[in-house]
Amino acid sequence: MNIKAKISLSLAALLILLITLGALSQVHSDTSKMTAAEVETTQQLVRSNQQTLFAPNKTQGQTTRDIVNMLDKFHYLHPRLDNSFSEKVFDGYLEMLDPGKAHLLAADMKEFSKFRHSFDEDLKAGRLETAYAIYNRYNQRRLQRIQYSLDLLAKGLDILDFNKPEYLELERKDLPWLTDINAAKDLWRRLLKNDLLNLKLGDTPGHELITTLEKRYHNQLRVLEQTNSDDVFEFFIAAYTHSYDPHTDYLSPDESENFDMHMRLSLEGIGALLQRDDEYIKVVKLIPAGPAELGKVLQPADRIVAVGQGKKGELQDIEGWRLDDVVNLIRGPKGTVVRLKVIPADSTDITNTRLVTITRDTVKLEEQSAKKKIIDIVHGSSTFKVGVIELPTFYADFEAAMAGNPDYRSSTRDVEKLILELLDSNIDALIIDLRNNGGGSLQEATDMTGLFIRTGPIVQIRDADNDIELQSDLNPKLVYTGPMAVLINRLSASASEIFAGSIQDHGRGIVVGSQSFGKGTVQTINRLALGRLKYTQSKYYRISGDSTQERGVIPDILFPSTVDQDEIGESSLPQAMAWDRIPPARYHQLTNLEPIIKYLDQLHQQRISANPDFRYLNERLAFLEENRAKTQTSLRESERRLERDQMKTRFLNMENQRRQVKGLKPYKNYAELEKAEEDEDRETPDDSMLQEAGDILIDWLILAQKQLALH
Repeated sequence: MNIKAKISLSLAALLILLITLGALSQVHSDTSKMTAAEVETTQQLVRSNQQTLFAPNKTQGQTTRDIVNMLDKFHYLHPRLDNSFSEKVFDGYLEMLDPGKAHLLAADMKEFSKFRHSFDEDLKAGRLETAYAIYNRYNQRRLQRIQYSLDLLAKGLDILDFNKPEYLELERKDLPWLTDINAAKDLWRRLLKNDLLNLKLGDTPGHELITTLEKRYHNQLRVLEQTNSDDVFEFFIAAYTHSYDPHTDYLSPDESENFDMHMRLSLEGIGALLQRDDEYIKVVKLIPAGPAELGKVLQPADRIVAVGQGKKGELQDIEGWRLDDVVNLIRGPKGTVVRLKVIPADSTDITNTRLVTITRDTVKLEEQSAKKKIIDIVHGSSTFKVGVIELPTFYADFEAAMAGNPDYRSSTRDVEKLILELLDSNIDALIIDLRNNGGGSLQEATDMTGLFIRTGPIVQIRDADNDIELQSDLNPKLVYTGPMAVLINRLSASASEIFAGSIQDHGRGIVVGSQSFGKGTVQTINRLALGRLKYTQSKYYRISGDSTQERGVIPDILFPSTVDQDEIGESSLPQAMAWDRIPPARYHQLTNLEPIIKYLDQLHQQRISANPDFRYLNERLAFLEENRAKTQTSLRESERRLERDQMKTRFLNMENQRRQVKGLKPYKNYAELEKAEEDEDRETPDDSMLQEAGDILIDWLILAQKQLALH
């Protein structure tokens, strides 16, 4: 979920008191498992939270009215704030609060149902009492769950039968709300049992099982204690703004400062964008040339479960923490070390964690610049040279350009220089590698396309008034005219999609890889009296008339995707704006590549059927899909251990089959494989995608030479 999960406390109002009162019993904590100070602190937090109710203030009401008025005037979609929109806000708010339906009861929902069609009028008037009342009830249920779990832990492991054949539903989004408090307690018991099983299977010593979970719940209580009225306000406003689209956000004064630091790339840390995903903190994006991206130790959709400072600092369990607290824990001075315990994105078992070490640093423009290399492609008795330009982002030094500096840096200028150097090396073909390129300057994407076409339209932009602006390349200068491919993946977004889509539409080159991210919208930021508002103001369209929104760019030749499209990408975001079309621009397609692409795809399929890396990727992805399709997990320890061992054996066999075909020494056991995966220099199947892109280009070159000979 693209939200800030912030959960805690403030003062009360009588109106809210009427809807949220509920008696809670005391926590009975096991003093042998926690220190006396921790036990007393926990009990104090429970007692204080029983009395804590949140209430809005006048400033928040005025800020709400300002946001509503601005979105009503300027947002691209111009939706009516009516009963239908109120339902979207209502459903989105409850899904943000309780995505797994693990806290609120059917009785709560029955009581809340009368508010389903009132949020539109409340928002217009800046009334927030209803939103706060719902949050207070959720806060009460969350506290009940923590208290009940601590009660169970105090009684020891003996009351939880790990030999009993029972299950836990993994995907509860479409299930009914919990019927009553007894049903809630049964679910909470199963969730606790699952947490304990995860710790057991993760090799946590038996004497630390209860202590570890008690400390986790103790930290969650501290989170509740730290929450204030502003947190509740931001949470509800996020539910409202995301009902427009996932990129429309209210930025509080603190978040505005963080946003400014991110845009200046002066923030010292690991270079990763994080978001809250239920109880976990998920990696959404790696900043190009940042420490995490350069180290190749983190991947999008990895989930962080613990953080340690320095090379030997104690790992802190962060499950259930506030996002901003986790960010502050990970952020730190340049040159210092942070250790993260993560559940890998492609793991089918959340007990299969990996410890990664990252040295914090700042991101510099020089490190994000385009780079070149040459790869050799062997076909028969001939060896061909394919130039590769890796472009992490579409960048430009706008300040230097505005100041009239003739030597200002830009991605287009750098790429042109690199192409000329590659041509001096007599390359036979060219790959523009845009994998993991999240975008950047639209003007740079337009100018760079112009390096490969003489003149012509590049992208269409439609604004909220349905006016369409056409951006074109007007410079007839050509830098490269040979065979070229654009390599993309699921993390290629925005400006990358504009460049790849334009090359594809013009018939100038082929696009290979996996379906891109699908971000085809443009945002702007306006200041409010308190904070700022980021909202969607326009939408990108290819010159063919197709939007890049949600669907992205679909390659001419598809490679297996190493990123789960249900986890990462525009289509995975709630309320993502839909794909659509507008009339195409007037342009001349250089070549109809469809017959050529069909021929190249046939050769590609023949080649990868015998390629051990591609076979491994397809087998691994198929196995991951099998496990993602599971709707429940066993709470029987013996069954879970068997599943884990079978998973490890299957992964080990797949990897060793790949290694044997490539003439590499097989791993002796799964532990040896795990250790190798932590080595950032290890060759991975993903590396073979660049080589395959080169093979496809040389197939094209040889075909063109044959056709030329026939004429």
